[in-house]
Amino acid sequence: MTEFVVNMENRPGRLATITEALAAFDVNIEALAAYGHNGEGTVRLITSDSPTTRRVLHEADLRFEEHTVLAVQLPHRPGELARLTRMLADAGVNIDALYVLRANSDGIELAISVDQPETALPHLDVVGGVLGNSRQPTTSNG
Repeated sequence: MTEFVVNMENRPGRLATITEALAAFDVNIEALAAYGHNGEGTVRLITSDSPTTRRVLHEADLRFEEHTVLAVQLPHRPGELARLTRMLADAGVNIDALYVLRANSDGIELAISVDQPETALPHLDVVGGVLGNSRQPTTSNG
């Protein structure tokens, strides 16, 4: 699973442009966080189709990074997230982003972007995700 972190000017319509372009290519957004600070906008997203998302972002001439994320299933009860985050902290792994993908009474599925996926992996009950080169800054050649 791949997370795209898009940095752009924070102004009306920028998020709409990205989401419309992805929709036009039938790409579903699985998870998203967007925020602005000091005139800059950051969009972190996980989609159903990483190669198409990469192409759309390149064609839009947007600066972005790609990170490998790990999908983790936890029981949906108090203390489980605390247990998970403490295990990663004790292993020296920093969490860059965490998304709730699905939640119900049976459990909660998270996507976690970390600085050291290889170190994190033995501490996680991973249900998806492929380890690879986890930090790849990418800019469009536009």
